[in-house]
Amino acid sequence: MKKSFTALLVAQFLSAFADNAILFTVIALVMHAPNSPSWYIPALQSAFLIFFVILAPWVGHFADSYPKKRVLIVANLVKASGVGLLLLNVEPLIAYAIVGAGAAIYSPAKYGILPELVDHDYLVKANSWIEGSTIVAILFGMSIGAKVADASIYGALIGTICLFLLSASIASLLPKKMPIVNAQNEEQKQSKLLYFYTQIQQFFISPRARFIVLSGALFWASAATLRVVLVAWSPLVLSLHSATEIAELTLFLAVGIVIGSAIVPRFITLEQLRRIRFAAYGMATFIMVLSFTETLWAARAVLLLIGVMGGIFIVPINAALQDLGCQSIGSGRAIAVQGFFQNLAMLIAVGSYSYAASQQISPTTTMLILGVLLLSAAFLVTFQLNRHSNITNSN
Repeated sequence: MKKSFTALLVAQFLSAFADNAILFTVIALVMHAPNSPSWYIPALQSAFLIFFVILAPWVGHFADSYPKKRVLIVANLVKASGVGLLLLNVEPLIAYAIVGAGAAIYSPAKYGILPELVDHDYLVKANSWIEGSTIVAILFGMSIGAKVADASIYGALIGTICLFLLSASIASLLPKKMPIVNAQNEEQKQSKLLYFYTQIQQFFISPRARFIVLSGALFWASAATLRVVLVAWSPLVLSLHSATEIAELTLFLAVGIVIGSAIVPRFITLEQLRRIRFAAYGMATFIMVLSFTETLWAARAVLLLIGVMGGIFIVPINAALQDLGCQSIGSGRAIAVQGFFQNLAMLIAVGSYSYAASQQISPTTTMLILGVLLLSAAFLVTFQLNRHSNITNSN
């Protein structure tokens, strides 16, 4: 393993750790507040996602126009500033949205730098390492962040700021590879919004690209909704009432994703991408099973299986996206296009749940509906694109 890739792994681990620590710090902040409405936590998730959609026309260009190490540094500093606003008692919806802006800047560079560090044949494996280390960071970030936040909100906020700054420092050790900007003259003649629309058109010419984007959007919309539903479902069904208890339950989902991310390179290559449909079907089925679960250990087991299916689902999508992006509009731009659609899907899904929560619809009912919708959408995407033989060379 190259030293530069190791540095990326460490920087990503620290940033992902802090991302999840601050999430459960904000959840603890809301849960400790008296009379907080049921829609507030889903609204926080929506606030985090809004800049992923708004900034999509710019972040891909930014990631491909400057050395990606600089982009990672800037993104971490933006995240740290958002946490700083929470320290200053700024409205959490606003402060957490700034953290989301940093995350939106970070994402295209995090994945877009991989083709610069590893060869084509190792992209799935490199993504597996990145996803695995990210989920391990999520494991510790959720657990430790929730425990620290339950003890001291102030201490948790200071700790996450330090982690973001440390991640930025380690990112500075990455190689400074100057980007190659495609179609620069054309881009200079158009507004970023118009050029982004042009990029979407160019990228979507390929049925393979449409399959990748739609599949990624399905995964992230489902995952984001499930995470916020669990915050409301756990106290109602399993009698878990602290941020620490909810974080410990969510750990099983994250462990499952680690397992899925670790085993997927053995079963799915870039040429066998359509095989991910089976993981999507499994993920949807287990979400529906979870809605009928009433005991803690049963919930943990089902969440573990959901995570395994999710890891198998998303890792090949990320690898295929980077590979296809390098061959077409640029890896950073391709990830920004994917990010726009997946975060728009997440925003719609979580926003719909926020509305459902405000209408007093049961989290159990919402979870069952989520599983049914994911299963239906996965069948629909596969059916619509099945006739295109150039999606993959193998089923």
